[in-house]
Amino acid sequence: MIGQAAAEQPALASQIAETGLLAESLWINVALAGVTIIAIIALAREVRTPRAQLIIAATLFVPVVSLASYSALISGLTVSLTTLPAAHPAGGAPVLTLWGRYLTWTISTPLILLALGLLAGSNLTKLFVVVSADIAMCVTGLAAALTVSSVALRWGWFAISTVFFLVVLYVLLVEWGADAERAGSGEIFQLLRTLTVVLWVGYPITWAVGAEGLALLGIVGSSWAYSILDIGAKYVFALLLVRWVVAHERRIGRYTPAQSPVTAD
Repeated sequence: MIGQAAAEQPALASQIAETGLLAESLWINVALAGVTIIAIIALAREVRTPRAQLIIAATLFVPVVSLASYSALISGLTVSLTTLPAAHPAGGAPVLTLWGRYLTWTISTPLILLALGLLAGSNLTKLFVVVSADIAMCVTGLAAALTVSSVALRWGWFAISTVFFLVVLYVLLVEWGADAERAGSGEIFQLLRTLTVVLWVGYPITWAVGAEGLALLGIVGSSWAYSILDIGAKYVFALLLVRWVVAHERRIGRYTPAQSPVTAD
């Protein structure tokens, strides 16, 4: 099976390359991930406070993971041809499934939540709950994408993934806002939370209307939708967060969840 998959990689990579718009939707993320990595390293080179360093490290690995993941997609390593169920709008014929995106999200989205939780001054219990729910959301989303035995089962996995997503949204919208106010990072947290929630809601919507769901968007359209969401949810998010952390390093370094709020640099 491994040998067969390896033999298919060049053909899949060629198919992606020959579909110009599809390849471009992947290459743009490779380029922007690289630029973001360089920018974060340049911005954070003088940061010395351990808590600020941890936030930046978590944020830095978001584009690092994306760079590796999109490179794997382009090479055909995390792509497969999947024959969807006959009842699916695109069923009956093999279609490209870029399942490597789910591997990316399983690693990168917990890092995003870790950075946000540290910024908000959250405790370990909340961090554990939200990261666990997020990983479960990504894994069940992958199951939805790869299930080919039944359309109903695909949507069933999608529904389970959505339930885990609601847990993540609850923590972001209800729990961490108050924590961030106490930590003195309320303003930037609200901005990043809004950016994250709005863009993350776009992922299940894209799944539902895209090639994996109702197929109102084809493979190329779905790929571009995911790529645009990734640009905002990862690279824009990362640069906004790191710039604020660098500018407010002293405030971050003085606060722990057990302390009173810090309101001045």
